[in-house]
Amino acid sequence: MSRSGPRRTVESAFGRVASSLPPSATLTRAGLGAMLVAAGVHKLLDPAAWAVYVTDWFAPFLVVSPVAFMLINGWLEIGFGLALLADRYTAFAAAVAAVSLSATILYLLVVWVTTGLFGDVIARDVGLAALALAVFADSASDD
Repeated sequence: MSRSGPRRTVESAFGRVASSLPPSATLTRAGLGAMLVAAGVHKLLDPAAWAVYVTDWFAPFLVVSPVAFMLINGWLEIGFGLALLADRYTAFAAAVAAVSLSATILYLLVVWVTTGLFGDVIARDVGLAALALAVFADSASDD
Protein backbone atom coordinates (compact mmCIF):
# COMPACT_ATOMS: atom_id res chain seq x y z
CA MET A 1 0.00 0.00 0.00
CA SER A 2 1.54 3.31 -1.04
CA ARG A 3 1.32 6.50 0.91
CA SER A 4 -0.05 9.47 -0.96
CA GLY A 5 -1.79 12.76 -0.61
CA PRO A 6 -2.55 14.44 2.72
CA ARG A 7 -1.42 11.49 4.82
CA ARG A 8 2.05 11.57 3.30
CA THR A 9 2.25 15.34 3.79
CA VAL A 10 1.28 15.07 7.46
CA GLU A 11 3.71 12.19 8.08
CA SER A 12 6.48 14.13 6.38
CA ALA A 13 5.78 17.21 8.51
CA PHE A 14 5.73 15.11 11.68
CA GLY A 15 9.01 13.50 10.66
CA ARG A 16 10.66 16.89 10.16
CA VAL A 17 9.47 18.11 13.56
CA ALA A 18 10.53 14.89 15.28
CA SER A 19 13.98 14.98 13.73
CA SER A 20 14.52 18.50 15.07
CA LEU A 21 13.79 17.52 18.67
CA PRO A 22 16.41 16.45 21.22
CA PRO A 23 16.76 12.69 21.87
CA SER A 24 13.89 11.03 23.71
CA ALA A 25 16.06 10.40 26.79
CA THR A 26 16.83 14.10 27.05
CA LEU A 27 13.17 15.07 26.66
CA THR A 28 11.98 12.61 29.30
CA ARG A 29 14.70 13.62 31.76
CA ALA A 30 14.06 17.34 31.24
CA GLY A 31 10.29 16.87 31.42
CA LEU A 32 10.49 14.94 34.68
CA GLY A 33 12.95 17.45 36.12
CA ALA A 34 10.79 20.41 35.12
CA MET A 35 7.69 18.78 36.61
CA LEU A 36 9.48 18.16 39.91
CA VAL A 37 10.79 21.72 40.08
CA ALA A 38 7.37 23.17 39.23
CA ALA A 39 5.59 20.98 41.81
CA GLY A 40 8.24 21.79 44.42
CA VAL A 41 8.00 25.52 43.84
CA HIS A 42 4.22 25.38 44.04
CA LYS A 43 4.44 23.42 47.30
CA LEU A 44 6.63 26.19 48.74
CA LEU A 45 4.28 28.92 47.52
CA ASP A 46 1.02 27.25 48.57
CA PRO A 47 1.65 24.26 50.85
CA ALA A 48 -1.92 24.30 52.14
CA ALA A 49 -3.22 23.53 48.64
CA TRP A 50 -1.14 20.33 48.68
CA ALA A 51 -1.91 19.48 52.31
CA VAL A 52 -5.49 18.64 51.30
CA TYR A 53 -4.14 15.31 50.00
CA VAL A 54 -3.22 14.30 53.55
CA THR A 55 -6.31 12.63 54.97
CA ASP A 56 -7.30 12.82 58.61
CA TRP A 57 -6.41 9.15 59.18
CA PHE A 58 -2.94 9.59 57.63
CA ALA A 59 -1.95 12.86 59.33
CA PRO A 60 -1.04 11.18 62.67
CA PHE A 61 1.62 9.13 60.86
CA LEU A 62 3.51 12.29 59.93
CA VAL A 63 6.03 13.63 62.43
CA VAL A 64 5.21 17.19 61.28
CA SER A 65 2.04 18.97 60.22
CA PRO A 66 0.72 18.33 56.71
CA VAL A 67 1.75 21.86 55.69
CA ALA A 68 5.29 21.37 57.04
CA PHE A 69 5.41 17.98 55.27
CA MET A 70 4.58 19.68 51.98
CA LEU A 71 7.21 22.36 52.56
CA ILE A 72 9.86 19.70 53.15
CA ASN A 73 8.65 17.80 50.09
CA GLY A 74 8.81 20.98 48.05
CA TRP A 75 12.50 21.52 48.80
CA LEU A 76 13.28 17.87 48.07
CA GLU A 77 11.40 17.94 44.77
CA ILE A 78 13.24 21.09 43.69
CA GLY A 79 16.58 19.45 44.52
CA PHE A 80 15.86 16.23 42.66
CA GLY A 81 14.32 18.14 39.76
CA LEU A 82 17.40 20.35 39.44
CA ALA A 83 19.62 17.26 39.51
CA LEU A 84 17.63 15.84 36.60
CA LEU A 85 17.75 19.11 34.67
CA ALA A 86 21.51 19.28 35.20
CA ASP A 87 21.84 15.59 34.26
CA ARG A 88 23.63 14.87 37.54
CA TYR A 89 22.87 11.83 39.71
CA THR A 90 20.15 11.11 37.16
CA ALA A 91 19.52 7.45 38.00
CA PHE A 92 19.27 8.21 41.71
CA ALA A 93 17.00 11.24 41.25
CA ALA A 94 14.73 9.35 38.85
CA ALA A 95 14.59 6.34 41.20
CA VAL A 96 13.60 8.59 44.12
CA ALA A 97 10.90 10.18 41.95
CA ALA A 98 9.62 6.76 40.82
CA VAL A 99 9.47 5.42 44.38
CA SER A 100 7.85 8.59 45.70
CA LEU A 101 5.25 8.65 42.93
CA SER A 102 4.54 4.92 43.35
CA ALA A 103 4.05 5.34 47.10
CA THR A 104 1.78 8.30 46.44
CA ILE A 105 -0.26 6.22 43.99
CA LEU A 106 -0.69 3.41 46.53
CA TYR A 107 -1.72 5.87 49.25
CA LEU A 108 -4.15 7.66 46.95
CA LEU A 109 -5.60 4.34 45.79
CA VAL A 110 -6.55 3.62 49.40
CA VAL A 111 -8.07 7.09 49.70
CA TRP A 112 -9.92 6.71 46.40
CA VAL A 113 -11.33 3.28 47.30
CA THR A 114 -12.47 4.46 50.73
CA THR A 115 -13.69 7.97 49.85
CA GLY A 116 -13.86 8.33 46.07
CA LEU A 117 -11.43 11.25 46.22
CA PHE A 118 -8.36 11.97 44.09
CA GLY A 119 -8.98 9.52 41.25
CA ASP A 120 -7.86 12.20 38.80
CA VAL A 121 -4.56 12.61 40.63
CA ILE A 122 -3.98 8.86 40.56
CA ALA A 123 -4.46 8.84 36.78
CA ARG A 124 -1.89 11.62 36.36
CA ASP A 125 0.60 10.11 38.79
CA VAL A 126 0.56 6.73 37.04
CA GLY A 127 1.87 8.47 33.93
CA LEU A 128 4.45 10.44 35.91
CA ALA A 129 5.65 7.29 37.69
CA ALA A 130 6.09 5.60 34.31
CA LEU A 131 8.03 8.65 33.09
CA ALA A 132 10.28 8.47 36.16
CA LEU A 133 10.85 4.75 35.58
CA ALA A 134 11.73 5.41 31.94
CA VAL A 135 14.29 8.04 32.96
CA PHE A 136 15.70 5.69 35.58
CA ALA A 137 15.92 2.77 33.14
CA ASP A 138 17.65 4.89 30.53
CA SER A 139 20.11 6.51 32.90
CA ALA A 140 20.89 3.33 34.84
CA SER A 141 21.66 1.47 31.62
CA ASP A 142 24.21 4.19 30.69
CA ASP A 143 26.29 3.56 33.82
